[in-house]
Amino acid sequence: MKNRVEFRYMTVEDIDAVLAVDCQSFPNPWSKETFYQEMMYNDYALYLLMEYNGEIIGYSGMWIITDEAHITNIAVLPEYRGQKLGEALFEKTIEVAKSYDAMTMTLEVRVSNQVAQNLYEKFGFQIGGLRKRYYTDNKEDAYVMWVRFSEHEAKR
Repeated sequence: MKNRVEFRYMTVEDIDAVLAVDCQSFPNPWSKETFYQEMMYNDYALYLLMEYNGEIIGYSGMWIITDEAHITNIAVLPEYRGQKLGEALFEKTIEVAKSYDAMTMTLEVRVSNQVAQNLYEKFGFQIGGLRKRYYTDNKEDAYVMWVRFSEHEAKR
C-alpha cells in the first residue's frame, strides 16, 4: 500500500478533508478557521497531503523560516496506521523541507508518545528540550526534538 499512496500540496479546497483527519487524530484538533488562516495568510506554512485512491488519508504541516523547518502537525487516519504510512509521510515531509533549503527541523511530541518518538529517532531526531504542560487537553509535557541535516543533504 505504501507504494500506492500519492503526495501533493494542500489547497484551501482540502481543508474539510484535512479537518476530518485532524479530528480523528488529536484530542484538540485545529479549527477550520485555523487551517484557513494557515493556508491564506501564513507565508511560512506548507502542508502536504497523503492520498490513497483519491482519498486524503494523512497530512503534515510545517513552517519553513529561513533555513529551519518546524513541523506543526502530522497525522494519518486511524484505519491506515500500522502500515508504515506515517513513516512515508514523515520522510516526504523531510524531503520537501530539504528542497526548501532547510538545514534543521524541529517538532514537539508528547512525552508519552513513544511510537512517534521512535519514528522521529529513526530519522535522526534527538530530544533537545522539554516544554512543560505544553498540551492544553491534559497539560502533558512535550519533548522538543531536533535534527540537523548535513549541508549536502539540504541542497536541492
